[in-house]
Amino acid sequence: MEIMRAFLISLVLVLNAVRVLSDDQLLVLDYYKETCPLAEEIVSRNVEIAVLKDPRMAASLLRLHFHDCFVMGCDASVLLDNYGDIVSEKQAVPNQNSLRGFKVIDEIKYILEEACPLTVSCADILAMVARDAVALRGGPRWKVWLGRKDSLKASFDGANQFIPAPNSSLETLIANFNEQGLDIEDLVALSGSHTLGKARCLSFRQRIYDINIEEKYDKYKRYRAFRRALRSICPSSGRDNAIAPLDFSTPAKFDNHYFINILGGKGLLGSDNVLVTEDHEGEIIKLVWAYASNQELFFSSFANSVVKMGNINVLTGNEGEIRRLQVC
Repeated sequence: MEIMRAFLISLVLVLNAVRVLSDDQLLVLDYYKETCPLAEEIVSRNVEIAVLKDPRMAASLLRLHFHDCFVMGCDASVLLDNYGDIVSEKQAVPNQNSLRGFKVIDEIKYILEEACPLTVSCADILAMVARDAVALRGGPRWKVWLGRKDSLKASFDGANQFIPAPNSSLETLIANFNEQGLDIEDLVALSGSHTLGKARCLSFRQRIYDINIEEKYDKYKRYRAFRRALRSICPSSGRDNAIAPLDFSTPAKFDNHYFINILGGKGLLGSDNVLVTEDHEGEIIKLVWAYASNQELFFSSFANSVVKMGNINVLTGNEGEIRRLQVC
C-alpha cells in the first residue's frame, strides 16, 4: 500500500508539472538548461563583444526589447522584415532610422542555431540581450524568465500607436504604460534606461525650442547653458540626424544620474522632463527623488520592472514558433 501510495503521489506531481508547463503564460528560469545549456553564455559573450566594439550598442539592444514588448507583447515581432502580408515594424515612425542592433541579434541567433538547432527563440534572445547590455555598462543584472515563442506576424500600426513618442505628455506616457499593464512605478523606473544611449535631433528639437514658463523666467539661468549646448548640436531646422547623449553627465554608464538630471531640468527629451514638470499630484516626483538619492533602489526597481515588462503578452506552448532561419 505504501508503495502504491508513493507511486500515486509521484504521478500526481508529474501530472501537475505537465499541467503547469503547458500553461500559456508560463515563463521559467533555466528554461534551456537541458535543451541548450550554453545559451545564456553564448548570448552574454556575444553581447560583450558587440558592446566592446560599440559602447552605444548597449542602449540600442535594451531599446530593442522595449520596442518589441510594447507592440503585441514580447514576441520578437520587431525583428521581422517585410514579407508577404507582413509590414515590418522597423518602418514605423518610432523605429525607422532609429532602432539599431539587428545585426547583433542575427549573429547571436546564427551561433545558437549552430549549437542548438530550432531551440532558442528570438524573443528570448532579446530578453537576455537586454539584461546583459545593462550589466555590461554597470547596471543591475537580473534573472531572465524564458520560454517565449516568436510571433508569426508584425504590427506596423501598433508600433506607431503604442511606442511612446519623445515629446509625450505625462498623461500620454501613463496611458501608454497602463495599456501594457505597467504602472507609474514601472514608468519611472524604465524611464531610467535613458541613462544610456543617444537621441537624434529630430527627437529633442521641440524640447529645446519650445520654452516653458519656468525656463522663460529662468532668474538663475539654470537652463540657459544646457539649452545653448543642445542648440549648438541641433539647430531649429536641418541636421535632423545629429545626436546627443540622453545623459550628459555619465553617457556610457548605467547609473541613477538620469534622475538627477531631470530634477535639474536637464533631461534631453520632452518625455523625460514631464516626469517632474507635469506631476501635479507629486507621486511621480517622489519616486524621481528616491531614485536620484539611492542608486541601489533604482537598480532594484528597474530590474523588477524589466522582468514585468518581459512578461507582456508572451507566446508560449503551441503559440508562435521558434524561427527556423539562422537569423531573427
